[in-house]
Amino acid sequence: MNFKDQNVKERAYEFCQIFVDQRIARIQDQITSIQQAFRSETKSSAGDKHETGRAMLQLEREKLGQQLAIAEEMKLVLAKVNIHNKEERVGLGSWVQTTEAAYFLAISAGEYKAEGVYCISVKTPIGQLVLGKKRGDTFMFQGKEHRVLEVK
Repeated sequence: MNFKDQNVKERAYEFCQIFVDQRIARIQDQITSIQQAFRSETKSSAGDKHETGRAMLQLEREKLGQQLAIAEEMKLVLAKVNIHNKEERVGLGSWVQTTEAAYFLAISAGEYKAEGVYCISVKTPIGQLVLGKKRGDTFMFQGKEHRVLEVK
């Protein structure tokens, strides 16, 4: 896929925004469900079984809290993305076409199939390798040489 216009970056950015917003909403819904279950457990008095149920709900709530913190951190990273940058070197907010794939460096949101681009974090292995590269540079990934064809 060749980079034709700035709108590709805008659409990839929107894809990332929707991804993180949906993730946050889903986690918050799960937390609400856990809190409701916790309140109903509190009304019960079944001894050890009661305490085990409460402990399991608390562990699940903590796990969801960690997931929520990660999702909110992703949202903060997205807020720092400038899709209108014109840098020659790959950085946060860059769209990069390599010999193997196209990448949008923002957050790890997976493949945006409509544009054929992988939305990745600069912290991912491929993100780390491509960071700072410019058109014509090469890097090795999984035993294969990749060449940067275009940076936008």
